[in-house]
Amino acid sequence: MIVHFILSGETLESISEEINLENPQYLKEFHNTHCAREDLISDQLIPRRKLLIPDLNKIKEYNSKNDAPFKNPRLNPEIPFNPENFSKIYSVINTEITENELEKRSNILSYTVSVKWIKKEGSFHIFHLFKNNFSDEHGSMMADLASQSIRSLHPIEVKTDDKGEIVSVTLTQETISNFGKIKERLYDLFSDKYAKIYLEEFEFAVLDKDLFNDRMKEDVFIKTYFASLRNKFTNGKSYFTQTIGEENIPIVIHQKVENPEYDEEIVLQQNIIFPEKDKSFTGKYTLYIETGMVKEFEIQYNISQFGAKNSSFFIVKELS
Repeated sequence: MIVHFILSGETLESISEEINLENPQYLKEFHNTHCAREDLISDQLIPRRKLLIPDLNKIKEYNSKNDAPFKNPRLNPEIPFNPENFSKIYSVINTEITENELEKRSNILSYTVSVKWIKKEGSFHIFHLFKNNFSDEHGSMMADLASQSIRSLHPIEVKTDDKGEIVSVTLTQETISNFGKIKERLYDLFSDKYAKIYLEEFEFAVLDKDLFNDRMKEDVFIKTYFASLRNKFTNGKSYFTQTIGEENIPIVIHQKVENPEYDEEIVLQQNIIFPEKDKSFTGKYTLYIETGMVKEFEIQYNISQFGAKNSSFFIVKELS
């Protein structure tokens, strides 16, 4: 038996995870069986109070009962990926907030995205994406140029594996062949010298297939819509790596089923596995249980660095 003094923020679940005890209820049961009457606990732990922790043999005995809540098969689903004939349009709202000691700036970008399954090639799936209806809170010329440039590339072709994870992002051969005409039209629409510089860089990124693939894999919609949501669940959780922010900072995310009483839709709650003072992440996805396709999701993350805090709120909802 070990005597542990409870720290602020600790729970039966968090302490049980640290000592590899599968069912947190046995931690409370063990403590209340062996403690003094005045030290009895309920579900809420009180910081600086004593908590009696079982030894390894007792933990093994408890675990052998195999009755931990996370063992429930409905909390460990095998989420499919059956996108055949899938075609949906989504609304997207992306809010960015930057604040420091001197100021706070924000911008809201909204648009729609059409996601359409095209075909299957071996074990891979091909999708076409169309971004449209851009609206920028500040409505600058450069924002208009960026949205027009993206629209000119339609469709963007996304290849995934059989679990819905990105393999590559490319353009159709037709778009590549017609890029000279596309560039001329954009030059006609935006004759500013700064627009010319942008379009030269845009052309370089588009016609270099490897560069285009690398950059589009980090597009916020593409990387979050085609995230590794369908990884295997073990003990009520699944894990995958994602990147956040303009610097594409990698984080490890764990997700769990919000409610085991799901029917046609399943809701997944996500959190960063290694929380740090300078970054945080939460996410919530709703998937169709029969196909494993995304209905909607919300993501929020914060990154603090160089004296500034950057917050992102990304909301995607199915329209049709």
